[in-house]
Amino acid sequence: MPAVLFEKKGHIAVITLNRPEAFNSINKEVWELSTQAWIQVRDDNDIWVAILTGSGEKAFCAGADLKEMSGVFQEAIKSGRPPALPVPSIHPGKGLEVYKPFIAAINGVALGGGLELALACDLRIAAEHARLGTPEVKQGIIPTAGATQRIPRQIPWALAMQLLLVGEPVSAQEAFRMGLVNQVVPLKDLMPAAEALATKINENGPIAVRGAKEAAYRGVRMSLEDGLKFEEYCSANVIKSEDAIEGPKAFSEKRKPVYKCR
Repeated sequence: MPAVLFEKKGHIAVITLNRPEAFNSINKEVWELSTQAWIQVRDDNDIWVAILTGSGEKAFCAGADLKEMSGVFQEAIKSGRPPALPVPSIHPGKGLEVYKPFIAAINGVALGGGLELALACDLRIAAEHARLGTPEVKQGIIPTAGATQRIPRQIPWALAMQLLLVGEPVSAQEAFRMGLVNQVVPLKDLMPAAEALATKINENGPIAVRGAKEAAYRGVRMSLEDGLKFEEYCSANVIKSEDAIEGPKAFSEKRKPVYKCR
C-alpha cells in the first residue's frame, strides 16, 4: 500500500497519510506523495475542497520518521558533509500554495512535521484524544516545514512561544482554546464533521472561495494598503466568472445557486 492514499468523493478529495504502523510518520515517500496529492488537488478543476487525515485511531502524524532521520545524520557524519533531509524543496509546508480549501481531520497525535502538515491546511478539526505540538527543540533541532512562521501568525505570541520553545504537546481542548483548531469532536464524528464542513464550503461559489483564500493568504504578507488593492484585483477576476452571475440570479429567483466553477 502507498504511504499516502488519494480518493475523490464528488468535489471533495480525501488525502490519507497511510503508515499507521509508524504512527503515520513522515519519510521520503510521504513527503513526495503528499506533495503530489497537493498538486493533484490544485490541478483538478473538479476538486473544490480537500481533507487531510491519517490512518488508524492513534496518530494523524507523529512527525518525521526519526529512524530515517538518524540514518541521514549518521551518513552525514561519516562523509563529513552537512546532513540533507529527504524533503522536497517545494512541499505542502513550504512554497506550494494551493488556493482551494484544505481541512485537516486530526485523528490522533499531530507532532512536529505532522502538526506542520495540519498548519498547511486552512481549517482544522481534532478528535478529542488528539495531542498537538512541536517537540523538535527536545531533539536538538527546530521545525523546518513552517511551524515557526505559521504558529505565531495564527495564535497569540505567548502561546506560540509556549509550543515552539517548551516543546510539550497540548490537548485537543487546549489547542481549541488557543485557536489552533476550529472544532473538537469525538473520534467517530471526525470524518463526518470534516466532510460536512467540506460540503458546506462547496455550497458556495468555488471560484469565489479560491479568490477569498488567495486574497487572505497573499494579503497578510502585504501592507494594508497593498492588501486592499490586491483584494480589488482578486474581486475583479472573480466577478468575471459565470458563477458570479449565477449567485445573485439564484438569490433573486429564491432558489439554490448551481455553481459550475467557471
